Amino acid sequence: MRASIEVADIFRAAGPAYRAAHAGHLSLTQLKVMSAVENCRTAALGGHVEACEDCGQWRIAYNSCRNRHCLKCQGAAARTWLSEREADLLPVGYFHVVFTLPTEVADIAFQNKALVYDLLFKAASETMLTIAADPKHLGARIGITAVLHTWGSVMTHHPHVHMIVPGGGIAPDGSRWISSRPAFLLPVRVLGKLFRRLFLTRLIALHDASRLAFFGSMAHLGNRQTFLQHLKPVRSKRWVVYAKAPFAGPEAVLAYLSRYTHRVAISNRRLIAFDESGVTFRYKDYRRDGADRQQIMTLAADEFIRRFLLHVLPRGFHRIRHYGLLAGSARKARLALARELLNVATPVGDDGPEEPDDYRTPCPCCGGRMIVIEVFERWRQPRGPPDASTANRENRP
Repeated sequence: MRASIEVADIFRAAGPAYRAAHAGHLSLTQLKVMSAVENCRTAALGGHVEACEDCGQWRIAYNSCRNRHCLKCQGAAARTWLSEREADLLPVGYFHVVFTLPTEVADIAFQNKALVYDLLFKAASETMLTIAADPKHLGARIGITAVLHTWGSVMTHHPHVHMIVPGGGIAPDGSRWISSRPAFLLPVRVLGKLFRRLFLTRLIALHDASRLAFFGSMAHLGNRQTFLQHLKPVRSKRWVVYAKAPFAGPEAVLAYLSRYTHRVAISNRRLIAFDESGVTFRYKDYRRDGADRQQIMTLAADEFIRRFLLHVLPRGFHRIRHYGLLAGSARKARLALARELLNVATPVGDDGPEEPDDYRTPCPCCGGRMIVIEVFERWRQPRGPPDASTANRENRP
């Protein structure tokens, strides 16, 4: 069922004025995201007409934009991704670890998204793999699934990486599986120190190589001494690495991933109202506990759009990455070895012919099979059955 208010409604109503007011300051990628969100599942993208083979009930299905920043398209993308990841899960406890950039570094990241977000992934993953391999800690090679989020609850810029990590790994010689303690994976203070050192060393190297760009109020950071002075407070500050309690099991890991892997800055479910006063939505204030954590905020439509567009990723940037046991073409072989060491069976695929999954929803009237009876192009309306009632036509099935 369609939400009463959608981000698409806000973009359609306030988007034209926002584009005009910020002409020349919006990237082509941001403009494409706005257009995709506005046009998703409308006649602008074309579609098809489905009819039930049994009762004749029919409906219009408009095409999706498939943009990774579109709220409507991420559900299907998440389901597909999860079905591929399910076979990778091991029968061990899983931990949730979060690496976050300090505010001073997040400001640099905003003007250098591709470089600094990539550095965040690399420094965080290397930190985990290095400390896990140290015999003083776990002494094993672990696997990591990492997901980049760039927002806080009120859509401000807050880059951080969520990691899902099995509670253990393969010994360096491949002879055994080394399990972590039930409620402890790696020491977060040690992780934080190494993460800070790796990240800052490489960030300064990027600056020395003139690969970082600075604009507006941050233009002065182009000077090396000024840049180093800007980083001075964070060189001695503790970088917090957050480790949550382990998941209840592989099923809980999948449930978590389904909420996190393909999320965008805000969901339609959080929207409450959109009127002349602005956009009102729910958010979590993590400084509060209990019922007070749920709060309500109203932003002017322009500010709401601005915050949404803060989180548009650079073209081609991968926001989900795998490391260690889960990386590269040898992933299947490593997982098979892990299962052998854990003494559990490796999932066996069905060698017989596979029936393609039918993702079409059944007929809402009788539950029968819906078939496509007409396809129409962009910006065209379908003809539909000659005697069909217009009451059956819906913009958003």
